Amino acid sequence: MTDDEPKRGFSLKGTAGLLIAVGAVAAVLIAWPAYRVFFLISVAIGVAVAGGLFLWHKLRPIRDEDVENKKPLGLS
Repeated sequence: MTDDEPKRGFSLKGTAGLLIAVGAVAAVLIAWPAYRVFFLISVAIGVAVAGGLFLWHKLRPIRDEDVENKKPLGLS
């Protein structure tokens, strides 16, 4: 196949894929209420980990001297 030929097939990239994923999660949460508890616990854990990492890096930022071998391939 050359670059001039149109690509065939079905691709879910970008916004379309995101919308389908959000729709699938919403459908599962509506269809099976038991999954709501699991979903809420998972979201709470994710938010807690993200908040902890944000605070960690805000209070202890990475300095230049903390990084070893900044150019491992020797490129300038």
